[in-house]
Amino acid sequence: MVARQRGAAVRVIGNILWLLLGGLWLALGYAVAGLAAFFLIITIPFGIQAFKLAGFTLWPFGSVMVPRPGASAGLSAIGNVIWLFLAGIWLALGHLVAALVNAITIIGIPFAVAHLKLAGAALMPFGLTVVSAEEARRRGVAAAVTVEPLGE
Repeated sequence: MVARQRGAAVRVIGNILWLLLGGLWLALGYAVAGLAAFFLIITIPFGIQAFKLAGFTLWPFGSVMVPRPGASAGLSAIGNVIWLFLAGIWLALGHLVAALVNAITIIGIPFAVAHLKLAGAALMPFGLTVVSAEEARRRGVAAAVTVEPLGE
């Protein structure tokens, strides 16, 4: 019980530091991409995925991206290619810049690694969904993208 409380406290501290070290700005970038995608009916699925990624980028510690049950590999691949050119490259570049800035400091190195992991998620998010780490363990599903807080 004490270890679980300590883990929760570490996740909260990690998420607060994350917000200050680039997470807030990148989450806003995903939100802007999501809002832009809602202008056309055909791009609404891209907006939904952008908002999922915005939430994951805003508060990543304690959540994971896992394969979405029942996701069509073909449709996910098509969605990922379209996403890559519409928003994925730009959001991944934002994560790469944030990673470079964070890597300059000792305290920022773990957050730079997290930004690099999220850059990969920004490139190819279709076929994945965000769930809590506990939910992924309960389902017995391996995480495709996970960002671990310090000390865990």
